[in-house]
Amino acid sequence: MKKLMYLALGLALIVGVYSCVSENTDQQQPQSISQDILKKIAALGFSTSNVVALDNGYLVEEDIFLTDKDLEEQLHADRKHLIIAKEEHYRTTNLVNPQTITVSLSGTVNQGFSDAIDHAISRYNAEGLTINFQRVASGGDINIKIVNTGQYIASSGFPSGGNPYPEVKYAKKYTTGYSDGFMTTVLAHEIGHCIGFRHTDYMNRSYSCGTGGNEGDGGVGAIHIPGTPTGPDANSWMLACLSATTNRPFTANDKTALNTIY
Repeated sequence: MKKLMYLALGLALIVGVYSCVSENTDQQQPQSISQDILKKIAALGFSTSNVVALDNGYLVEEDIFLTDKDLEEQLHADRKHLIIAKEEHYRTTNLVNPQTITVSLSGTVNQGFSDAIDHAISRYNAEGLTINFQRVASGGDINIKIVNTGQYIASSGFPSGGNPYPEVKYAKKYTTGYSDGFMTTVLAHEIGHCIGFRHTDYMNRSYSCGTGGNEGDGGVGAIHIPGTPTGPDANSWMLACLSATTNRPFTANDKTALNTIY
């Protein structure tokens, strides 16, 4: 997630934060991305703007992690489910089988962030879905890994083989100084990707981010969820961007999407 308003050089005031986005304020020089990799990313339908090279893969669309293996395999995936429309709720082709999904944490955090993990889990469990979430000490089906980076706030991926994407990376610098609502929303958003939800505004990121366009099929599908609106859903937990003060519990449309799929 990212900054809703870009930070002007020389200004000390931070005016907002996007969810799932790279941050330009740190001093690291971006690693060059080869044209071959950019072509593969573009072939999947993802934007090649602001691609970030990370260990063992690449961050695209500002919160989706792709490995080199993903780039090769997804090029051959079925793309027939791509739907271009307005702001609706969308899912990937692959979903998670009914199960209890365990969630763990690796890394040292304060009590406030630990509580936010529990609150994100509670948001899902309150919906009575065919999947439920349980906090465990280690080795979870989804592990929240605290990382030292200034390149993004959080990232994750999409399910495979009926199981959730196994990891949410969360930048340590965003575990303090932010509200419980903000951290809970970011965590619930990334878990949403792990179980197969696309951004609500995937077809037009400028709706919540101010800039950007269609994220594309990405080789994972973008299937409209029946019963969700064809107009904007301003408070959806799966919108691409949010501010530093945002708290997004599930809206009525979010709940429809969750209960339709799970």
